[in-house]
Amino acid sequence: MTTSNIVILGGGQAGCETAVELRKQGFDGRVVIVGEEPQYPYKRPPLSKAYLAGTADAAALAVMRPENLEKVSIEVLRGVRAERIDRDARTVVLSDGQSLAYDKLILATGGRARPLPTPGADRANVFPLRTIADVDRIRPHCREGQRVCIVGGGFIGLEVAAVCRKLGLHVTVLEGLPRVLARVTVPEVSAFFERIHREAGVDLRTGVQIDRFDGAPQVSEVVLANGERIATDFVVVGIGLLPNTELAEAAGLAVDNGIVVDAWARTNDPDILAAGDCSNFPSAFLGRRVRLESVQNAMEQARVAARTAVGKPEVYDPVPWFWSDQYDLKLQMVGLSAGFDRMVVRGELDGRSFAVFYLKEGRLIAADTVGRPQDFMFARKLVAAAAVIDADALADESVALKTLMPVPA
Repeated sequence: MTTSNIVILGGGQAGCETAVELRKQGFDGRVVIVGEEPQYPYKRPPLSKAYLAGTADAAALAVMRPENLEKVSIEVLRGVRAERIDRDARTVVLSDGQSLAYDKLILATGGRARPLPTPGADRANVFPLRTIADVDRIRPHCREGQRVCIVGGGFIGLEVAAVCRKLGLHVTVLEGLPRVLARVTVPEVSAFFERIHREAGVDLRTGVQIDRFDGAPQVSEVVLANGERIATDFVVVGIGLLPNTELAEAAGLAVDNGIVVDAWARTNDPDILAAGDCSNFPSAFLGRRVRLESVQNAMEQARVAARTAVGKPEVYDPVPWFWSDQYDLKLQMVGLSAGFDRMVVRGELDGRSFAVFYLKEGRLIAADTVGRPQDFMFARKLVAAAAVIDADALADESVALKTLMPVPA
């Protein structure tokens, strides 16, 4: 291999997975990960669950232990930011004054918490949740009897709500859309999770708008657009993320809701690739370009980027899947249900274990499962196969899902 220096910008799961895959593919040149945070690469999903709850420490979040990274000669520069990419010189200028030369550059810059553009949102007790540092600031407030207002009824907001209720806090969730999880699932599944949270004691409000945060020097009340005031001791904001594309855009790379890459993770510069939350790629499975925010995408696309970088390109066309842990429930989702023309329920939506399947023109395009890991396992295979399935058989729990798998030609 003629490539001798590979620089990876981004110290998250995608960045670390890229570096590890380079070594697995036999690359023996220099590999450097540049990360803004002081920690070694860590997993973000536990932040809103086990790490916030205090049942996992920072060491448990590590993607790969520091000594193991050192063992395979992966350098990690921590607490340093990439300031500029010089494509002509093939160098990256860092915030500490260093300049790193690269033969291949891989952008795994991820994203940052979307800020809340509301008066008072800059007060000291209003917290985003994206990093270990964010959770370290939140955890001292998570004491029994404290009041927390959570802005956002997506995965992060609902996971935080579940943890805080378990810790004995008084929890209010405010969602601007008419229902929770509105961007990822159907009204029936949204209604199930709204019921679960309300039964757990969460004051969950949908279709509400926040006018401002009142109180000084810290927020003590959330004022809604209708004038209602909600007393709180602190606020957690979970309204999505913004992809970190500024470096790429400044370097003249194509950017459109993420760094634009092809099916091999290549940008419009042949020596620069991108992977993970920051990348926008063509999906044959979905029939359009997409930017996915998931651990599965971060890891799988990172491996493709690494292989492409060392001259072993392969097409990246994943079947997206996601999960969320709330209370004792695990929601697992595969595919994207947008555009379905028939919904099939297996089990009972008013229970705590069911599967919802989404068909389009007879083909299974997506599934949501709650408390059914076996169903989810087969649903992943069926969705990946774009299986044409009889809806009645799909709904019939006496029919094993494995019997619905298409027979290979």
